[in-house]
Amino acid sequence: MAAKVGDKRIGNKFWELRSKHGRDKLFATPELMWEAACEYFEWIEANPLIEIDYKGKDANRVEMPHIRPFTIHGLCLYLGVNVQYFTDFEQAIKGKDDPISKEFSLVVTRIRETIYDQKFSGAACGFYNASIISQDLGLINKSELNATIQKIGKDLAEETYE
Repeated sequence: MAAKVGDKRIGNKFWELRSKHGRDKLFATPELMWEAACEYFEWIEANPLIEIDYKGKDANRVEMPHIRPFTIHGLCLYLGVNVQYFTDFEQAIKGKDDPISKEFSLVVTRIRETIYDQKFSGAACGFYNASIISQDLGLINKSELNATIQKIGKDLAEETYE
């Protein structure tokens, strides 16, 4: 695939792109918010990271595409907002009973679940480093949990005998 001069998809410069809706209209409706998130998801899938390697006795250059993980940080960069803005927006609609807040809440939940599922599935299939993704997703490592339980048990035993 030959890249055209000025093609913004070259390399890892997706932060230079921006959702077509603009900041003032980005969250005007839940539909626009979901549409903007889908643009980000489509961009990620259409723009893999390219690993360059050299293979064979003649050291032929080989480009190997790797799928990028969906992230809240990447979504926010794409949308032109920061993560705190997104989190504040999410907190502002939490628990509200009006129809528009409920619709936005469903969209935010769907965005987070889409990102979670893509990362989890990618790590489970070996596309991503499983330990990095599991930490990002908040999954607990059993050995860490056992070590914590043992430490708590030891601390409690020491308190009993003092």
